[in-house]
Amino acid sequence: MRINANGISFNTQIDGPEGAPWLVFSNSLMTNLSMWDDQVAELKKSYRILRYDQRGHGDTQATEGAYSFDLLVADVVALLDALSIKRAHFAGLSMGGVTALFLAKLHPQRFDRIIACDCVPASTPASAQQWKERIAIASKDGMAALAEPTVTRWYPPEFQATKSPVLDKVRHMIRTTPVAGFCGGAQALSDYDLRPELAGIDQRTLLMVGTKDATLAGIRQIKETVRGSTLLELEGAGHICNTEQPAAFTGAVRDFLSQA
Repeated sequence: MRINANGISFNTQIDGPEGAPWLVFSNSLMTNLSMWDDQVAELKKSYRILRYDQRGHGDTQATEGAYSFDLLVADVVALLDALSIKRAHFAGLSMGGVTALFLAKLHPQRFDRIIACDCVPASTPASAQQWKERIAIASKDGMAALAEPTVTRWYPPEFQATKSPVLDKVRHMIRTTPVAGFCGGAQALSDYDLRPELAGIDQRTLLMVGTKDATLAGIRQIKETVRGSTLLELEGAGHICNTEQPAAFTGAVRDFLSQA
């Protein structure tokens, strides 16, 4: 379903029974809403689920220029307004995880429980340089040039050795991400700082991370600052942990959302 919000056209999908509590899923950089297929298959029994392709990803319109998390947050609020969703749970991973935490602080009245996965509290000069280099590669050679290096970075060698169909699905998502969307999102990730916001987050928050992901130390820092947050470390998982350990990830989300 296409929805016009915040000046662009979004690709969205809604699953689950009408009248059930809303749950929104937000994708990482270089993926699309299909990264959540395993979670939706299970959780749509109990929740009205909104998935959307972040700006410049999947089939959502790709605007030119740098994106910011202020812009990505405004996109979400505009989508909720367009669908008359007054309050929802929100789950995101990587770029989506940062989006989740900014939403929790900036729009607390719109969100109940927050799930933020495989993300860090702030960009650094080193990470900004890495994004600059990847932007240069994508601009020169296209997204296909980033597919294999990204899969190698996201998934541990032992998971890659299984030749799981998940890997080909993720490669396809990377290759089909618009270059403008990747560059815009990468610039958002290269210039943000959640640290001033974290102590003000009051929602119940679940943090999840793969123990073999580079964000492990950063998400532990988030855990130390967000009051009442819990951290689940998925042993052996890499960056896109919901696709690598779907049963454990989905079970953790279900248990967290169903707690009294």
